Amino acid sequence: MSKTVKVLRENIPEIMDLWQHQVIKSVPAARDANAIALFDHLPNIIMDIADLMERSDVMADINMDKKYSEIIDNSVNHGRHRATSAYYTVEQVVHEYIILHRTLSKFITVHGGYNQQMSDLLKFVIETSILKSVGSFSLAIQEMQEKLIGTLAHDIRNPLAAAQLSLEMMEQDKTGKWAEKTRKAAQRSVKKAISLIEGLMNGITVKAGEGMMLHFESIDLIKDIKWVYAESKEVYTNEINLECEVEKIEGIFDSTAVRRLLENLIGNAVKYGFAKKPITISIMDEEGAVEIKVHNFGNPIPEEKQEQIFKFMGTAKKNIKSVSGSWGMGLTLAQIVAEAHGGDINLVSDKRTGTTFIITLIKHFNEPGKKRAKLSFVVESI
Repeated sequence: MSKTVKVLRENIPEIMDLWQHQVIKSVPAARDANAIALFDHLPNIIMDIADLMERSDVMADINMDKKYSEIIDNSVNHGRHRATSAYYTVEQVVHEYIILHRTLSKFITVHGGYNQQMSDLLKFVIETSILKSVGSFSLAIQEMQEKLIGTLAHDIRNPLAAAQLSLEMMEQDKTGKWAEKTRKAAQRSVKKAISLIEGLMNGITVKAGEGMMLHFESIDLIKDIKWVYAESKEVYTNEINLECEVEKIEGIFDSTAVRRLLENLIGNAVKYGFAKKPITISIMDEEGAVEIKVHNFGNPIPEEKQEQIFKFMGTAKKNIKSVSGSWGMGLTLAQIVAEAHGGDINLVSDKRTGTTFIITLIKHFNEPGKKRAKLSFVVESI
């Protein structure tokens, strides 16, 4: 199969261009992707197929070949990548591979490299690639769903626990001195839990590249920030300070999502910061954006782990505990919310200054209305 091998190795760019042309015509999700994202691991698979053809004269030997293992790995990674690309479905992932098979077969035939042995090997490899890619695609969607539902369920537990505490305080308050205050606190917490349940239901219907449903509207964000600040001072014994020089920040935001983002970051600051040192929330109003910082003093996050802490997908190996998992599901939420507002989240952490999470939200990135957040997280290889 030396001629076939040469044809494949020397013409990968042309083959990928032909494949891309057909995929964009036939696979709806591919139309919004740039060439680099669309090609993903497929050029590697073609090169591995060529190497496999060069070394394997008998089909029975393929399973033992290192290049075959590399094809499986690339197929798995391709499936996980497609799970973070918006609007892909299992059918569209399969369709991409079918088009790849047809493109390779036609190209090899036109260039005189076709033979039955080549055809059998190519069919076997593509079928295996489909199986592995679809499996990893489905597993990645399941992981995203579990993480989003886990985040939402965790957040629901907090207001319900607060409501229970308020009701217990009402029961113990024989004089009725705190009855009205605790009643309002319980009512507020139950209302918050009910609003989060809607998000939980939306999280059940996660699709490729999509996160939770957000509801954008024109609001004054300072009101929500001050609400979270006031509630946090009631809930936690830590000293919590708010630094904000503006009275109003207007824009298109999902107020519930931003509240939860801030609540989670404050919760992490309380959990991992020094109890006797203050937690500081800083607000900076810029021309087209708002910057929110949450700072605490405490043991820093190791530098080698700081790049991993926001990775949403993690690895597919269930026995590995993710770095972000140790910091709570709130960082997953923070990343989703920040990027859904056209912004981002960053981290500065060292022994001398402590830990600061910096969130940037673009004021008018979105139009008012409901929209699912897109996921643009880096997928780690297995």
